[in-house]
Amino acid sequence: MKLDPNSGKPLHIQAEEVLRELIESEEYKNGKLLPNEVSLSEQLNISRNTLRQAINKLVFEGLLIRKKGHGTKVVRKGITGGVKNWLSFSQEMKMLGIEIKNFELHVCFRKLTEEIRSFFNISPEKKNKCLVLERVRGNKEYPFVYFISYFNPEIPLSGDEDFTRPLYTVLENNYNIIVKTSKEEISARLAGETIADKLDISPNDPILIRKRFVYDINGKPIEYNIGYYRADSFTYTIEAER
Repeated sequence: MKLDPNSGKPLHIQAEEVLRELIESEEYKNGKLLPNEVSLSEQLNISRNTLRQAINKLVFEGLLIRKKGHGTKVVRKGITGGVKNWLSFSQEMKMLGIEIKNFELHVCFRKLTEEIRSFFNISPEKKNKCLVLERVRGNKEYPFVYFISYFNPEIPLSGDEDFTRPLYTVLENNYNIIVKTSKEEISARLAGETIADKLDISPNDPILIRKRFVYDINGKPIEYNIGYYRADSFTYTIEAER
């Protein structure tokens, strides 16, 4: 675990490579805690700030989980982030070590718009209403995302479910629905009055809009989700190889 200060490669990159090897070792790959930052930085002979750069990169990739008061832990195999292995918002935040706060939570039933009706493949003759869940979520300091979720009317949701729990856990435990596939669209615009009020920003501040079309293990559409993110708090990355 020695780094080469005379190498042309930055120390944080070298540290990242060492940590990647550590993650793949038999000792750590099943979810063991890494040594604490003081010990690890001393072993690598680098500053804690340099070490954190390497750790933050691996947390972002979903290879490590940082939890305040517990340390940094290797993610068990099979729990990975990225385009092919999507995560719920709660899972994403947990892997980044961010404790989530619900600033608003509203549940109601609404008539289906043409777009929602089309996604759920509901014929116009049916006068269905669907359950709509609205949540403003963020960290302890401020809100950074406003979610609106529309659920397939065929799911017998009552509105009395405990939506403070992770959403897909509720669907699985209460209705035996296991979500599998998420198709996404990303766009950008100015916040506008309504979203700005929800996210505590200016109407002229930029936001990112993330639409998720969620299907279960049988390919049945389950959730139509729109997330409005503060652009200063959300980055979407895609890694591609040729």
